[in-house]
Amino acid sequence: MPRLIDFQDLGEAARWRPINDDVMGGVSESEMRAEPGIGVFTGSLSLDNGGGFASVRREPQDYRLAGHTGLRIEVRGDGRRYQLRLRTHRLFDGAAYRAFFQPPAGQWQRVTLSWQTFEPVFRGRVLEDAPPLAPEDIQQIGLLIADRRTGPFRLEIAGLETLDNAEN
Repeated sequence: MPRLIDFQDLGEAARWRPINDDVMGGVSESEMRAEPGIGVFTGSLSLDNGGGFASVRREPQDYRLAGHTGLRIEVRGDGRRYQLRLRTHRLFDGAAYRAFFQPPAGQWQRVTLSWQTFEPVFRGRVLEDAPPLAPEDIQQIGLLIADRRTGPFRLEIAGLETLDNAEN
């Protein structure tokens, strides 16, 4: 299955931009960095000044995900809990659909996330009246950490691919 996002592409890491808690006074930091064959979501999480999250978002595009049943991300983590976030035009600005994953420290893992795994959220709170995720509407993909643990984090990503019915 070809990858939807592939960090073998030398320009892939440059397509991501950080969005951290400094937008509300916090001091957390993050970036998406390219290392040979992988992207590295890395930085430092701080709870100072009411902060507590760091994230990166890929530039928007029409992903054309209708007919797929979810996503699979190949990652090597640090034991911390991360979120894969999806944005669509169906939610207001700042809201997203999130799914949690927590790969074991130091081990490559392929994490499978069906569309039903994603829940609509805004600033960490579930949106009860939001529409369910419609894969054909996904316009942006992102990663976020907000596990309330201060200090450095590092999530290595080889790529992201679509899931089909036979793979669930």
